[in-house]
Amino acid sequence: MFFMLKADAQQPISPAPADSAISAAIARVSANDVRSTIEKLVSFNNRNTLSSMEPDLKPGTGVSAAADWIESEFKRISADCGNCLDVRRDEFTEPPQPGAASRILKPTKVANIYAVLRGTDAAQAPRMVLVTGHYDSRNTDVMNTQDPAPGANDDASGVAVSIECARVLSRLRFPASIVFAAVAGEEQGLNGSRHLAQLAKLQGWQLEAVLNNDIVGGDTTPGDTQQDKTAVRVFSEGIPAVATPEQARALINLGAENDSPSRELARAVSEIASSYFAPTSQRAYQGTPPGKPHSNLIRQIPAFHPVLVFRRDRYLRGGDHTSFNAQGFSAVRLTEWRENFDHQHQNVRTQDGKQYGDLLQFVDFDYVANVARLNAATLATLASAPGEPTEVHVLTASLDNDTELSWTAPVGMAASGSYEIVWRPTDASGWTMVQSAGRATSIKLPVSKDNVIFGVRSVDANGHRSPAVMPVPVRPTRAPATAQPAKL
Repeated sequence: MFFMLKADAQQPISPAPADSAISAAIARVSANDVRSTIEKLVSFNNRNTLSSMEPDLKPGTGVSAAADWIESEFKRISADCGNCLDVRRDEFTEPPQPGAASRILKPTKVANIYAVLRGTDAAQAPRMVLVTGHYDSRNTDVMNTQDPAPGANDDASGVAVSIECARVLSRLRFPASIVFAAVAGEEQGLNGSRHLAQLAKLQGWQLEAVLNNDIVGGDTTPGDTQQDKTAVRVFSEGIPAVATPEQARALINLGAENDSPSRELARAVSEIASSYFAPTSQRAYQGTPPGKPHSNLIRQIPAFHPVLVFRRDRYLRGGDHTSFNAQGFSAVRLTEWRENFDHQHQNVRTQDGKQYGDLLQFVDFDYVANVARLNAATLATLASAPGEPTEVHVLTASLDNDTELSWTAPVGMAASGSYEIVWRPTDASGWTMVQSAGRATSIKLPVSKDNVIFGVRSVDANGHRSPAVMPVPVRPTRAPATAQPAKL
C-alpha cells in the first residue's frame, strides 16, 4: 500500500536539532591540542615514507618514529576512556614500483595506525565511519629522506583532526563504530590508504563513510587576501570509480551523475554543519522547488561551513579518499579553501625574500580546530543515525505526474525510527524540500519525478539522519512486491 500525502505536508529543508552530547563533544576540541599534535609531528624532521628503510636516521626522527608516536597517542586516549579504543597497526611491505617515475625503488615498510571505537548496538556495530589523514611528508625531492620536510599543513593538520576527533568522541558511545586513522605512503602514491581500503574490503567492513582530511591547516601567508577561514572544501566523486560501463550509462540516463553515494555523503556533511555552526549569513537556493517561489526559500550559511566541490579532487592532484572510492566506499576529501603551493612539496628555504616550505608558522590552529569540529559532528551524527535505506525504488508503471517510492528498512532500524523523503530541483546542489514518511516504507507524492531529484533517508528518534539514497527506477509487473528494475 502506498501512502498519498498532500502537497502542503511538504516543508523546506531545515537543520536538524543539535544533539547536546555532540555539541558538548565538539566544544571540547582544542586548538592548543591541535597545535601540540602538529608540533610533535613536525619534530620528526622528515616523515618521508622511504625513511622507514633508512638505518642511519637520528633517533626520534623519520616516519617510523612518527608512526610509533601516533600509536602511543591513540593508546593514551584509549587509556583515558577505559580502553574503549581498539588500537591497531596495519603494517606491510610495499614492493618496488615499476617505471621511470617510480617513487618506491625497493621493498619499503609502510604502517597505517588506526583505532576503532566499537559501536554499542549489536545490529549496528558492524557499520563503520572513518576519519583519516596522512602522516608522511615530503620536500621538493619526493625521494629525500634526510633534509627537513616538516609537513605541518600537508598533512600533519589532517592527522591532528583524526587524533582530536578520537580524543573528544572517545568519551561518548554510539550505536555504530567509528575508526580514527592515520596512513602513510600518500606522497609515494597513496600506498597506505590503498592497503587499508583493500583490507577493509577483504575483511568485509561495512564502511559507510570516509572523511579524508588533507591540507586543512588554513594556510596563513602574510599579504594573502584570498584565503577564506570560514570555508573548507569537500571534494566528492560523481560517477563512482567502481561503476561498470553499463552502470555508468544507466546513471547518465537517470541524470544521476550528481548523486553518487560520495555526493550524498558530501551533502550530509553540509547539512550537519548547519546544525552545529551558528549561521551568520543567508543565501538563496539555486533552483525553485515545486510550488515554492524562489525568493521565499533561503538557506542560512554557518560561520564555518563546507563548500561542496563536485569533482573527485583538484586538478593535477590526488588524495587518499580515492583509494576508498576504488573499493566502492563512500569517501570525500576536505581541504582548505586556498592552498599556497610555496608551502607544499618545497624545500625549507628563503629565496628572493620569500619563505618556502611547509612550516608550522603558516598553520592556523583555530582553523584546524574548526575542521576537527566539523569532522567530529559528522562522525558522531552518522554513527548515531540508522543505516541507509536499501532497495530504494521509484516506481514507473505508467505515465503520470506523481512519484511513488518504496524502500527497505536498514538492518537494526529501531521501532522509534522513521524515514524522510528529500528532493531538490535538478539544477540545485543541495536538498531543498523534505517530507516525513513516518514508519512507512512506501509513499506517493504529488510531485513529478521528472522535475526533481529524490532521495530517501533514515532518521532516529533524536533526529540523526543518514545520508540520502537516490531511488532507482523499477517497473512493476503486478504489484510493488514483484517490481522489476526498469530498463534504462
